[in-house]
Amino acid sequence: MKQISKQDLWWMLPLSLALGALLTSIQPGNWFVGWLGFSFLFLLTLVILSFSTLWAGGGKTLVWMVALAFLLRFAGGVGTYLSLPILGYDDVDDQSGFVYTDARRRDTQAWELADSDRPLTAAFNQKFAYDQYGGLLSFSALIYRYLSPDAHRVLMLVLLSAFMGALGVPFLWKSVHLLWGEKTAFASAWIFALYPESILLGGSAMREPYLLAFSAFAFFGFASWYSDRDRSHLLWLGLGLAGMLLVSPAIALATLVILGGWMFFARQQIRISWQFVVLLALVFIAGLFLLSSALDRGGNLGGGGPLGVINNFIRESLKWNVYKVEAESGWVQKLFDEMPQWLRLPFVMVYGMLQPVLPAIFIAPTTIVWRIIGVLRAVGWYAILPALILSPMAGAGVGGEKKRAERSRSIILWLSFVVWGWVLFTALRGGGDQWDNPRYRTILFMWQAVLAGYVWVWWRETRNAWVLRVIAMELVFVAFFGQWYANRYLYIGAQLPFPVMVALIVGAWALILGWGVWRDRMQRA
Repeated sequence: MKQISKQDLWWMLPLSLALGALLTSIQPGNWFVGWLGFSFLFLLTLVILSFSTLWAGGGKTLVWMVALAFLLRFAGGVGTYLSLPILGYDDVDDQSGFVYTDARRRDTQAWELADSDRPLTAAFNQKFAYDQYGGLLSFSALIYRYLSPDAHRVLMLVLLSAFMGALGVPFLWKSVHLLWGEKTAFASAWIFALYPESILLGGSAMREPYLLAFSAFAFFGFASWYSDRDRSHLLWLGLGLAGMLLVSPAIALATLVILGGWMFFARQQIRISWQFVVLLALVFIAGLFLLSSALDRGGNLGGGGPLGVINNFIRESLKWNVYKVEAESGWVQKLFDEMPQWLRLPFVMVYGMLQPVLPAIFIAPTTIVWRIIGVLRAVGWYAILPALILSPMAGAGVGGEKKRAERSRSIILWLSFVVWGWVLFTALRGGGDQWDNPRYRTILFMWQAVLAGYVWVWWRETRNAWVLRVIAMELVFVAFFGQWYANRYLYIGAQLPFPVMVALIVGAWALILGWGVWRDRMQRA
């Protein structure tokens, strides 16, 4: 395997110094101090990304993939930071160059902490309410305090987010390559690298790029142990879980559930030591206590220990989000008045799952920057959605090689169950918000990318007709909803009543499904 040589530094160092000079020129503070800070971060980024890419062994294709992943995230972050104050809305987020309110608030508190005489561990106390868990806030304050002590340089954290967003790519490629081969590895890694929602989050000072990188670390550690019984790589599993515990303990728990289910379904193929089980159990318990402590900082969710706190938080959160969906939309209020009480929660779940709604993004009035962002986000989700829908069929090995199906069936079906459980839960957790739903959903995007890559290879091998049928069903939904939104905003023609539109969509879906089942039976006959 090729390693980074001294000759590589001849292009890394000048490029880092040049990019550092460019970035510090558009940021406040002393030019020389900013140049040193940005140049150091760029050099660190180039060295680590280059080393991890060469280590993964994916060749030139993986090199291009990682380079694109980093450039798209960083360029997108810098572009939105510069364009939103000019072409965005007249609110504090846009005028500050931030896409996400959470990012702006956490960034502001990180600079306040860095510019004070308080220790960085103060990020974990209740005063800093804009970061529930404190890990990302303390790290951000660390960067500001020691690399940008004289001025608030927002783009330093954007650079680090882009770096973390790209760092997961070689680890994901290596993991999938160990388990399912090169074709699936490249398909999953391309999806992981180019998914628009992940690119947007990777260009913002948010938790998600860090969580995706930590997930890839943990996945590699587990995959290496699972496929080669290499215990030394379990250190990567530990590093990934430790990072998640600091940034978001809930995702560490979710990852342990995913890997625990994996081991259960593969129990006939692997032998698990009791020490390993005890270690994972301790990490799970620690995660429960950290999560419950972070959620109940105000002391309003007490009762029943950590599990009780988490249960109370989820229940109250779902109630609040259902209320928010109704309060923020006049047509949802009208629909709620017309539908039975028991139907409201399923409606919010489906409505949240479809966010960001593709037809609405094209039609609803907004600025040019937000329209571009919205269209890319919606197209990305609607492009991957058919693959997620078909993942159980691919996992069952319909039309595929028998050996491949037997080896992967239970694992892919388990991942499909987890991914869809998460998608539906986040739809309820985020209500109908077109930002919270996709953001929560993207936290476990690495597993979605694995499934989508697997489905892509399965379709290339089998040319299963259900892929086009599911895409046709999605096009029907987009067409009918597009007509409904067009008449809502542009007043062209007659607008279908919402129940009639839903009935027509369901009817068209039934026809496609019925025809597909009949066609398959005729072919088998």
